[in-house]
Amino acid sequence: MSKLYIVPTPIGNLEDITLRAIRTLKEVDLILAEDTRNTGKLLKHFEVDTRMKSHHLFNEHKTVQSVVEEIQSGLTVALVSDAGTPAISDPGFLLVRECIKNAIKIECLPGATAFVPALVNSGLPTDRFWFEGFLPHKKGRKTRLEQLALMETTMIFYESPFRLVKTLGHFIEYFGPERKASVSRELTKIHEENKRGSLTELKSYFESKSVKGEIVIVVEGRKGE
Repeated sequence: MSKLYIVPTPIGNLEDITLRAIRTLKEVDLILAEDTRNTGKLLKHFEVDTRMKSHHLFNEHKTVQSVVEEIQSGLTVALVSDAGTPAISDPGFLLVRECIKNAIKIECLPGATAFVPALVNSGLPTDRFWFEGFLPHKKGRKTRLEQLALMETTMIFYESPFRLVKTLGHFIEYFGPERKASVSRELTKIHEENKRGSLTELKSYFESKSVKGEIVIVVEGRKGE
């Protein structure tokens, strides 16, 4: 039966892929990949020879309809991103929405995503949390930070290593220097690091070193009155 599969891929350690994900990638007719070069390495490692097609942030508006038509013609299709679960700060939402509109069956496999381990090992409350993802770089950033400063739940952000220190500075400005936080980088990889402390302590620590890898920042919510 034609269907769209959403397939999470490892965020670093290849052993984190599930047996079900490997089987699905082998059985589908087509794999939609954010970067076919990156996904090609993963497929080669697990001896998957399924055909691939590019589907990324810059072409998804143009390719969504053709993908829907391919599934309607009888193909089974798997969507993957470079790392983690598609549609979580990665392409995928538009395709899922269009498949729903066209009554196409969707099956989302459970699997790797960066913010869950970062949240759990932060030591901050996990009963309620807000996933913000990437903040706006310029337009709307100030307004968004003012809104988030009032939030009383744990907050989760994605950031690039090149903007980490600048973003921690903004958090100090809007959230206060003593707000507790955690920075996780290189999750699941050999050089994984989880650094906890106040925003001031974290900014000072990362200013003094070279930072590499994808970043997840977890920040304590505002204390209630």
